[in-house]
Amino acid sequence: MASAAEQFASNLNFGAFARAKELQKRILFTLFVLIIYRVGTYIPMPGVDPAQFAAVFQQQQGGILGMFNVFSGGAVERMAIFALNVMPYISASIIMQLMAATVPSLERLKKEGGEQGRKQINQYSRYLTVVLAALQAFAIAVGMESPDPTTGATMAIDPGWFFRITTVVTLVGGTMMLLWLGEQITARGVGNGVSLIIFAGIIAEMPRALFQALEQGATGALPGGVILVMIALILVVLVFVVFMERSQRRLLVQYPKRQVGNRMMGGESSFLPLKLNTAGVIPAIFASSLLLLPATLAGFSQDGPEWLMALTAMLGHGQPLFILFYGGMIVFFTFFYVSIVFNPEDTADNLKKYGGFLPGIRPGKRTAEYIDYVLSRLTVIGAAYLAAVCVLPEVLRAQYPMIPFYIGGTALLIVVSVTLDTVSQIQSHLLAHQYEGLIKKTKLRGRKR
Repeated sequence: MASAAEQFASNLNFGAFARAKELQKRILFTLFVLIIYRVGTYIPMPGVDPAQFAAVFQQQQGGILGMFNVFSGGAVERMAIFALNVMPYISASIIMQLMAATVPSLERLKKEGGEQGRKQINQYSRYLTVVLAALQAFAIAVGMESPDPTTGATMAIDPGWFFRITTVVTLVGGTMMLLWLGEQITARGVGNGVSLIIFAGIIAEMPRALFQALEQGATGALPGGVILVMIALILVVLVFVVFMERSQRRLLVQYPKRQVGNRMMGGESSFLPLKLNTAGVIPAIFASSLLLLPATLAGFSQDGPEWLMALTAMLGHGQPLFILFYGGMIVFFTFFYVSIVFNPEDTADNLKKYGGFLPGIRPGKRTAEYIDYVLSRLTVIGAAYLAAVCVLPEVLRAQYPMIPFYIGGTALLIVVSVTLDTVSQIQSHLLAHQYEGLIKKTKLRGRKR
Protein backbone atom coordinates (compact mmCIF):
# COMPACT_ATOMS: atom_id res chain seq x y z
CA MET A 1 0.00 0.00 0.00
CA ALA A 2 1.36 3.42 -0.95
CA SER A 3 2.17 5.84 1.86
CA ALA A 4 0.54 9.25 2.19
CA ALA A 5 3.67 10.90 0.83
CA GLU A 6 3.69 8.59 -2.20
CA GLN A 7 0.00 9.31 -2.87
CA PHE A 8 0.65 13.03 -2.50
CA ALA A 9 3.64 12.80 -4.87
CA SER A 10 1.52 11.05 -7.50
CA ASN A 11 -0.70 14.14 -7.67
CA LEU A 12 2.20 16.51 -8.45
CA ASN A 13 2.18 18.25 -11.83
CA PHE A 14 4.15 20.78 -13.85
CA GLY A 15 2.11 23.58 -12.30
CA ALA A 16 3.53 22.71 -8.89
CA PHE A 17 7.02 22.69 -10.37
CA ALA A 18 6.46 26.12 -11.96
CA ARG A 19 5.54 27.58 -8.58
CA ALA A 20 8.55 26.03 -6.80
CA LYS A 21 11.04 28.84 -7.44
CA GLU A 22 13.55 27.54 -4.91
CA LEU A 23 13.65 24.14 -6.63
CA GLN A 24 14.16 25.81 -10.01
CA LYS A 25 17.16 27.72 -8.63
CA ARG A 26 18.62 24.50 -7.24
CA ILE A 27 18.25 22.69 -10.57
CA LEU A 28 19.83 25.59 -12.51
CA PHE A 29 22.72 25.69 -10.03
CA THR A 30 23.25 21.93 -10.44
CA LEU A 31 23.31 22.24 -14.24
CA PHE A 32 25.76 25.17 -14.03
CA VAL A 33 28.19 23.16 -11.88
CA LEU A 34 27.94 20.14 -14.19
CA ILE A 35 28.74 22.40 -17.18
CA ILE A 36 31.89 23.58 -15.34
CA TYR A 37 32.83 19.94 -14.82
CA ARG A 38 32.35 19.10 -18.51
CA VAL A 39 34.50 22.07 -19.56
CA GLY A 40 37.25 20.86 -17.22
CA THR A 41 37.32 17.44 -18.88
CA TYR A 42 38.56 19.17 -22.07
CA ILE A 43 41.37 21.24 -20.47
CA PRO A 44 44.59 19.28 -21.18
CA MET A 45 47.20 18.65 -18.54
CA PRO A 46 50.50 20.47 -19.23
CA GLY A 47 53.62 18.59 -20.34
CA VAL A 48 51.90 15.64 -22.08
CA ASP A 49 52.41 14.71 -25.75
CA PRO A 50 48.78 14.22 -26.92
CA ALA A 51 49.65 12.13 -30.00
CA GLN A 52 51.87 9.70 -28.08
CA PHE A 53 49.37 9.43 -25.22
CA ALA A 54 46.50 8.73 -27.65
CA ALA A 55 48.51 5.90 -29.23
CA VAL A 56 49.21 4.32 -25.84
CA PHE A 57 45.61 4.78 -24.69
CA GLN A 58 44.32 2.85 -27.68
CA GLN A 59 46.38 -0.12 -26.45
CA GLN A 60 45.25 0.37 -22.83
CA GLN A 61 41.54 1.10 -23.12
CA GLY A 62 40.59 -2.52 -22.47
CA GLY A 63 42.22 -2.24 -19.04
CA ILE A 64 41.40 -0.22 -15.98
CA LEU A 65 42.11 3.00 -17.91
CA GLY A 66 39.09 2.28 -20.09
CA MET A 67 36.86 1.90 -17.04
CA PHE A 68 38.19 5.11 -15.49
CA ASN A 69 37.68 6.86 -18.83
CA VAL A 70 33.98 5.92 -18.75
CA PHE A 71 33.52 7.29 -15.23
CA SER A 72 35.53 10.46 -15.97
CA GLY A 73 33.54 11.43 -19.06
CA GLY A 74 36.48 10.92 -21.45
CA ALA A 75 38.91 13.00 -19.37
CA VAL A 76 41.41 10.11 -19.16
CA GLU A 77 41.45 9.70 -22.93
CA ARG A 78 42.26 13.42 -23.28
CA MET A 79 44.47 13.42 -20.14
CA ALA A 80 42.62 16.45 -18.83
CA ILE A 81 42.99 18.11 -15.44
CA PHE A 82 39.96 16.10 -14.19
CA ALA A 83 41.40 12.77 -15.35
CA LEU A 84 41.27 11.21 -11.87
CA ASN A 85 37.69 12.44 -11.42
CA VAL A 86 36.28 11.66 -7.94
CA MET A 87 37.38 8.01 -8.00
CA PRO A 88 40.05 8.56 -5.27
CA TYR A 89 37.28 9.93 -3.03
CA ILE A 90 35.08 6.92 -3.78
CA SER A 91 37.96 4.60 -2.84
CA ALA A 92 38.71 6.63 0.30
CA SER A 93 35.05 6.56 1.36
CA ILE A 94 34.87 2.79 0.93
CA ILE A 95 38.08 2.32 2.91
CA MET A 96 36.77 4.55 5.72
CA GLN A 97 33.49 2.61 5.81
CA LEU A 98 35.41 -0.64 6.18
CA MET A 99 37.66 0.87 8.87
CA ALA A 100 34.67 2.34 10.74
CA ALA A 101 33.28 -1.19 10.99
CA THR A 102 36.55 -2.83 12.11
CA VAL A 103 38.65 -0.21 14.00
CA PRO A 104 37.25 0.22 17.56
CA SER A 105 38.03 3.95 17.86
CA LEU A 106 36.38 4.80 14.54
CA GLU A 107 33.46 2.52 15.38
CA ARG A 108 32.87 4.43 18.63
CA LEU A 109 33.18 7.74 16.79
CA LYS A 110 30.59 6.62 14.27
CA LYS A 111 28.10 5.31 16.86
CA GLU A 112 28.53 7.81 19.70
CA GLY A 113 29.73 10.91 17.88
CA GLY A 114 26.43 11.67 16.14
CA GLU A 115 26.55 14.36 13.47
CA GLN A 116 29.94 15.60 14.68
CA GLY A 117 31.37 12.09 14.44
CA ARG A 118 30.06 11.71 10.90
CA LYS A 119 31.69 15.01 9.91
CA GLN A 120 34.97 13.90 11.45
CA ILE A 121 34.92 10.62 9.48
CA ASN A 122 34.16 12.58 6.30
CA GLN A 123 37.15 14.80 7.04
CA TYR A 124 39.35 11.71 7.38
CA SER A 125 37.99 10.57 4.00
CA ARG A 126 39.10 13.86 2.44
CA TYR A 127 42.61 13.50 3.87
CA LEU A 128 42.79 9.95 2.54
CA THR A 129 41.52 11.21 -0.83
CA VAL A 130 44.51 13.55 -1.10
CA VAL A 131 46.90 10.69 -0.30
CA LEU A 132 45.33 8.26 -2.78
CA ALA A 133 45.07 10.90 -5.51
CA ALA A 134 48.74 11.87 -5.00
CA LEU A 135 49.85 8.23 -5.26
CA GLN A 136 47.79 7.64 -8.40
CA ALA A 137 48.98 10.89 -9.99
CA PHE A 138 52.64 10.06 -9.25
CA ALA A 139 52.18 6.57 -10.75
CA ILE A 140 50.63 8.16 -13.86
CA ALA A 141 53.53 10.60 -14.16
CA VAL A 142 56.12 7.82 -13.87
CA GLY A 143 54.19 5.70 -16.36
CA MET A 144 54.09 8.54 -18.89
CA GLU A 145 57.85 9.01 -18.52
CA SER A 146 58.53 5.37 -19.48
CA PRO A 147 59.88 5.14 -23.06
CA ASP A 148 58.10 3.08 -25.68
CA PRO A 149 60.15 -0.12 -26.31
CA THR A 150 59.83 0.22 -30.11
CA THR A 151 60.15 3.97 -30.75
CA GLY A 152 61.78 5.15 -27.54
CA ALA A 153 59.32 8.06 -27.33
CA THR A 154 57.66 9.07 -24.06
CA MET A 155 54.26 10.56 -23.37
CA ALA A 156 55.96 13.27 -21.28
CA ILE A 157 57.39 16.13 -23.34
CA ASP A 158 60.07 16.95 -20.76
CA PRO A 159 60.49 14.03 -18.28
CA GLY A 160 61.86 14.79 -14.87
CA TRP A 161 60.89 15.80 -11.37
CA PHE A 162 59.31 19.06 -12.54
CA PHE A 163 56.94 17.10 -14.76
CA ARG A 164 56.13 14.70 -11.91
CA ILE A 165 55.41 17.51 -9.46
CA THR A 166 53.22 19.44 -11.90
CA THR A 167 51.32 16.27 -12.78
CA VAL A 168 50.66 15.44 -9.13
CA VAL A 169 49.61 19.01 -8.28
CA THR A 170 47.36 19.27 -11.34
CA LEU A 171 45.58 15.93 -10.93
CA VAL A 172 45.20 16.19 -7.14
CA GLY A 173 43.95 19.76 -7.51
CA GLY A 174 41.44 18.62 -10.14
CA THR A 175 40.12 15.86 -7.88
CA MET A 176 39.75 18.16 -4.88
CA MET A 177 38.04 20.81 -7.01
CA LEU A 178 35.54 18.21 -8.24
CA LEU A 179 34.98 17.11 -4.65
CA TRP A 180 34.28 20.73 -3.68
CA LEU A 181 31.93 21.16 -6.63
CA GLY A 182 30.12 17.98 -5.62
CA GLU A 183 29.67 19.29 -2.07
CA GLN A 184 28.26 22.53 -3.47
CA ILE A 185 25.70 20.55 -5.49
CA THR A 186 24.71 18.56 -2.40
CA ALA A 187 24.30 21.72 -0.31
CA ARG A 188 22.83 24.18 -2.85
CA GLY A 189 21.60 21.97 -5.69
CA VAL A 190 19.60 18.77 -6.15
CA GLY A 191 20.92 15.26 -5.60
CA ASN A 192 24.20 13.85 -4.35
CA GLY A 193 26.93 15.96 -5.94
CA VAL A 194 29.66 13.32 -6.19
CA SER A 195 27.27 10.77 -7.69
CA LEU A 196 25.94 13.33 -10.19
CA ILE A 197 29.48 14.10 -11.39
CA ILE A 198 30.09 10.42 -12.16
CA PHE A 199 26.61 10.22 -13.70
CA ALA A 200 27.31 13.21 -15.98
CA GLY A 201 30.56 11.64 -17.18
CA ILE A 202 28.89 8.34 -18.08
CA ILE A 203 25.95 10.02 -19.81
CA ALA A 204 28.31 12.24 -21.81
CA GLU A 205 30.17 9.21 -23.20
CA MET A 206 27.12 7.05 -23.99
CA PRO A 207 26.09 8.93 -27.19
CA ARG A 208 29.58 8.40 -28.60
CA ALA A 209 29.30 4.67 -27.85
CA LEU A 210 25.98 4.56 -29.70
CA PHE A 211 27.42 6.43 -32.69
CA GLN A 212 30.38 4.04 -32.77
CA ALA A 213 27.99 1.07 -32.83
CA LEU A 214 25.94 2.66 -35.64
CA GLU A 215 29.10 3.44 -37.60
CA GLN A 216 30.25 -0.15 -37.26
CA GLY A 217 26.84 -1.26 -38.47
CA ALA A 218 27.12 1.03 -41.51
CA THR A 219 30.53 -0.41 -42.43
CA GLY A 220 29.37 -4.00 -41.88
CA ALA A 221 31.72 -4.65 -38.95
CA LEU A 222 28.70 -5.16 -36.69
CA PRO A 223 25.49 -6.76 -38.09
CA GLY A 224 22.43 -4.51 -38.08
CA GLY A 225 20.37 -7.14 -36.28
CA VAL A 226 22.91 -7.21 -33.45
CA ILE A 227 22.61 -3.42 -33.05
CA LEU A 228 18.82 -3.63 -32.80
CA VAL A 229 19.04 -6.49 -30.31
CA MET A 230 21.64 -4.55 -28.32
CA ILE A 231 19.41 -1.43 -28.11
CA ALA A 232 16.36 -3.53 -27.15
CA LEU A 233 18.42 -5.39 -24.55
CA ILE A 234 19.64 -2.11 -23.02
CA LEU A 235 16.04 -0.91 -22.66
CA VAL A 236 14.94 -4.21 -21.09
CA VAL A 237 17.90 -4.20 -18.69
CA LEU A 238 17.15 -0.58 -17.72
CA VAL A 239 13.56 -1.48 -16.82
CA PHE A 240 14.76 -4.54 -14.92
CA VAL A 241 17.38 -2.52 -13.00
CA VAL A 242 14.82 0.15 -12.06
CA PHE A 243 12.46 -2.53 -10.77
CA MET A 244 15.17 -4.27 -8.74
CA GLU A 245 16.63 -1.05 -7.31
CA ARG A 246 13.20 0.01 -6.05
CA SER A 247 12.38 -3.42 -4.63
CA GLN A 248 12.51 -3.82 -0.88
CA ARG A 249 11.24 -6.07 1.87
CA ARG A 250 9.29 -4.15 4.52
CA LEU A 251 9.33 -5.63 8.01
CA LEU A 252 6.37 -4.51 10.12
CA VAL A 253 7.49 -2.71 13.31
CA GLN A 254 4.93 -2.26 16.08
CA TYR A 255 5.19 0.24 18.96
CA PRO A 256 3.32 -0.56 22.19
CA LYS A 257 0.67 1.67 23.70
CA ARG A 258 1.46 3.57 26.88
CA GLN A 259 -0.62 5.78 29.14
CA VAL A 260 0.48 9.38 29.68
CA GLY A 261 -1.83 11.00 32.24
CA ASN A 262 -5.38 10.37 31.14
CA ARG A 263 -4.42 9.79 27.51
CA MET A 264 -3.30 6.62 25.77
CA MET A 265 -0.25 7.26 23.55
CA GLY A 266 1.58 5.09 21.02
CA GLY A 267 0.31 1.97 19.38
CA GLU A 268 1.52 3.05 15.94
CA SER A 269 3.14 0.77 13.40
CA SER A 270 5.80 1.48 10.79
CA PHE A 271 8.05 -0.45 8.46
CA LEU A 272 11.73 -1.35 8.46
CA PRO A 273 12.68 -1.29 4.74
CA LEU A 274 15.40 -3.72 3.60
CA LYS A 275 16.53 -3.06 0.04
CA LEU A 276 16.95 -5.98 -2.29
CA ASN A 277 20.29 -4.54 -3.43
CA THR A 278 21.76 -3.20 -0.20
CA ALA A 279 25.33 -3.15 -1.55
CA GLY A 280 24.56 -0.86 -4.50
CA VAL A 281 27.14 -0.71 -7.28
CA ILE A 282 30.20 -1.08 -5.02
CA PRO A 283 30.72 -4.87 -5.61
CA ALA A 284 30.82 -4.35 -9.39
CA ILE A 285 33.42 -1.56 -9.05
CA PHE A 286 35.56 -3.70 -6.73
CA ALA A 287 35.44 -6.72 -9.03
CA SER A 288 36.16 -4.68 -12.19
CA SER A 289 39.13 -2.90 -10.63
CA LEU A 290 40.77 -6.10 -9.40
CA LEU A 291 40.24 -8.06 -12.63
CA LEU A 292 41.46 -5.25 -14.89
CA LEU A 293 44.58 -4.61 -12.80
CA PRO A 294 46.74 -7.30 -14.56
CA ALA A 295 45.89 -5.83 -17.98
CA THR A 296 46.91 -2.36 -16.82
CA LEU A 297 50.20 -3.57 -15.32
CA ALA A 298 50.99 -5.52 -18.47
CA GLY A 299 50.30 -2.46 -20.61
CA PHE A 300 52.65 -0.24 -18.64
CA SER A 301 55.38 -2.90 -18.63
CA GLN A 302 55.31 -4.11 -22.22
CA ASP A 303 58.41 -6.23 -21.69
CA GLY A 304 57.00 -7.80 -18.51
CA PRO A 305 57.21 -11.44 -17.43
CA GLU A 306 55.52 -14.14 -19.49
CA TRP A 307 53.20 -15.21 -16.66
CA LEU A 308 51.78 -11.68 -16.48
CA MET A 309 51.15 -11.61 -20.22
CA ALA A 310 49.48 -15.05 -20.08
CA LEU A 311 47.31 -13.98 -17.13
CA THR A 312 46.34 -10.82 -19.00
CA ALA A 313 45.29 -12.84 -22.04
CA MET A 314 43.14 -15.18 -19.93
CA LEU A 315 41.53 -12.28 -18.00
CA GLY A 316 40.78 -10.20 -21.09
CA HIS A 317 37.27 -8.89 -21.78
CA GLY A 318 34.99 -11.60 -23.08
CA GLN A 319 37.25 -14.48 -22.04
CA PRO A 320 35.51 -17.35 -20.18
CA LEU A 321 37.86 -17.08 -17.19
CA PHE A 322 37.16 -13.33 -16.92
CA ILE A 323 33.40 -13.87 -17.00
CA LEU A 324 33.63 -16.65 -14.39
CA PHE A 325 35.82 -14.65 -12.00
CA TYR A 326 33.83 -11.46 -12.58
CA GLY A 327 30.53 -13.05 -11.59
CA GLY A 328 32.04 -14.89 -8.63
CA MET A 329 33.80 -11.79 -7.26
CA ILE A 330 30.62 -9.71 -7.56
CA VAL A 331 28.74 -12.29 -5.48
CA PHE A 332 31.55 -12.41 -2.90
CA PHE A 333 31.88 -8.63 -2.57
CA THR A 334 28.10 -8.24 -2.33
CA PHE A 335 27.94 -10.45 0.76
CA PHE A 336 31.13 -8.93 2.17
CA TYR A 337 30.01 -5.32 1.73
CA VAL A 338 26.50 -5.93 3.10
CA SER A 339 28.00 -7.54 6.20
CA ILE A 340 30.13 -4.42 6.71
CA VAL A 341 27.56 -1.66 6.14
CA PHE A 342 24.50 -3.30 7.77
CA ASN A 343 24.62 -4.65 11.31
CA PRO A 344 21.41 -6.51 12.33
CA GLU A 345 22.38 -6.33 16.03
CA ASP A 346 22.58 -2.52 15.96
CA THR A 347 19.22 -2.34 14.20
CA ALA A 348 17.64 -4.67 16.77
CA ASP A 349 19.13 -2.64 19.64
CA ASN A 350 17.76 0.60 18.20
CA LEU A 351 14.29 -0.90 17.85
CA LYS A 352 14.42 -2.13 21.42
CA LYS A 353 15.66 1.24 22.67
CA TYR A 354 12.63 3.06 21.22
CA GLY A 355 10.16 0.37 22.24
CA GLY A 356 9.63 -1.10 18.77
CA PHE A 357 9.34 -4.81 18.05
CA LEU A 358 8.58 -7.16 15.17
CA PRO A 359 5.24 -8.93 15.74
CA GLY A 360 5.84 -12.51 16.86
CA ILE A 361 9.61 -11.95 17.36
CA ARG A 362 11.14 -11.41 20.79
CA PRO A 363 13.11 -8.11 21.01
CA GLY A 364 16.89 -8.25 21.20
CA LYS A 365 18.85 -11.25 19.99
CA ARG A 366 15.91 -13.01 18.33
CA THR A 367 15.06 -9.85 16.38
CA ALA A 368 18.68 -9.53 15.21
CA GLU A 369 18.69 -13.17 14.09
CA TYR A 370 15.44 -12.72 12.16
CA ILE A 371 16.67 -9.54 10.44
CA ASP A 372 19.91 -11.33 9.54
CA TYR A 373 17.86 -14.29 8.21
CA VAL A 374 15.78 -12.02 5.95
CA LEU A 375 18.77 -9.92 4.87
CA SER A 376 20.83 -12.99 3.93
CA ARG A 377 18.12 -14.24 1.59
CA LEU A 378 17.62 -10.80 0.09
CA THR A 379 21.38 -10.58 -0.49
CA VAL A 380 21.32 -13.88 -2.40
CA ILE A 381 18.79 -12.38 -4.82
CA GLY A 382 20.66 -9.06 -4.92
CA ALA A 383 24.01 -10.73 -5.64
CA ALA A 384 22.49 -12.84 -8.43
CA TYR A 385 20.88 -9.71 -9.90
CA LEU A 386 24.15 -7.73 -9.82
CA ALA A 387 26.12 -10.59 -11.34
CA ALA A 388 23.56 -11.07 -14.13
CA VAL A 389 23.43 -7.37 -15.06
CA CYS A 390 27.23 -7.02 -15.09
CA VAL A 391 28.08 -10.34 -16.75
CA LEU A 392 25.50 -10.12 -19.56
CA PRO A 393 27.38 -7.33 -21.45
CA GLU A 394 30.60 -9.33 -21.12
CA VAL A 395 28.93 -12.36 -22.71
CA LEU A 396 27.80 -10.17 -25.61
CA ARG A 397 31.27 -8.69 -25.91
CA ALA A 398 32.70 -12.22 -26.11
CA GLN A 399 30.59 -12.85 -29.22
CA TYR A 400 31.01 -9.34 -30.68
CA PRO A 401 34.27 -7.75 -29.45
CA MET A 402 33.57 -4.52 -31.35
CA ILE A 403 30.74 -3.55 -28.95
CA PRO A 404 31.84 -0.28 -27.24
CA PHE A 405 33.31 -0.60 -23.76
CA TYR A 406 30.96 2.08 -22.36
CA ILE A 407 27.92 -0.17 -22.66
CA GLY A 408 28.38 -2.11 -19.43
CA GLY A 409 26.38 -3.21 -16.43
CA THR A 410 28.28 -1.03 -13.96
CA ALA A 411 27.55 2.13 -15.96
CA LEU A 412 23.84 1.24 -16.23
CA LEU A 413 23.63 0.57 -12.50
CA ILE A 414 25.18 3.95 -11.67
CA VAL A 415 22.94 5.80 -14.13
CA VAL A 416 19.75 4.21 -12.77
CA SER A 417 20.61 4.56 -9.07
CA VAL A 418 21.65 8.22 -9.39
CA THR A 419 18.57 9.04 -11.48
CA LEU A 420 16.23 7.44 -8.95
CA ASP A 421 17.92 9.26 -6.06
CA THR A 422 17.76 12.64 -7.85
CA VAL A 423 14.11 12.22 -8.84
CA SER A 424 13.31 11.26 -5.24
CA GLN A 425 14.96 14.45 -3.97
CA ILE A 426 13.08 16.57 -6.52
CA GLN A 427 9.82 15.02 -5.33
CA SER A 428 10.79 15.77 -1.73
CA HIS A 429 11.38 19.45 -2.59
CA LEU A 430 8.02 19.64 -4.40
CA LEU A 431 6.26 18.01 -1.45
CA ALA A 432 7.87 20.45 0.97
CA HIS A 433 6.83 23.37 -1.24
CA GLN A 434 3.22 22.18 -1.39
CA TYR A 435 3.08 21.60 2.35
CA GLU A 436 4.40 25.12 2.92
CA GLY A 437 1.66 26.46 0.65
CA LEU A 438 -1.00 24.56 2.61
CA ILE A 439 0.33 25.89 5.92
CA LYS A 440 0.27 29.48 4.62
CA LYS A 441 -3.32 29.10 3.40
CA THR A 442 -4.37 27.67 6.77
CA LYS A 443 -2.79 30.61 8.61
CA LEU A 444 -4.51 33.14 6.33
CA ARG A 445 -7.89 31.50 6.92
CA GLY A 446 -7.29 31.55 10.68
CA ARG A 447 -6.55 35.29 10.61
CA LYS A 448 -9.72 36.05 8.63
CA ARG A 449 -11.80 34.34 11.26
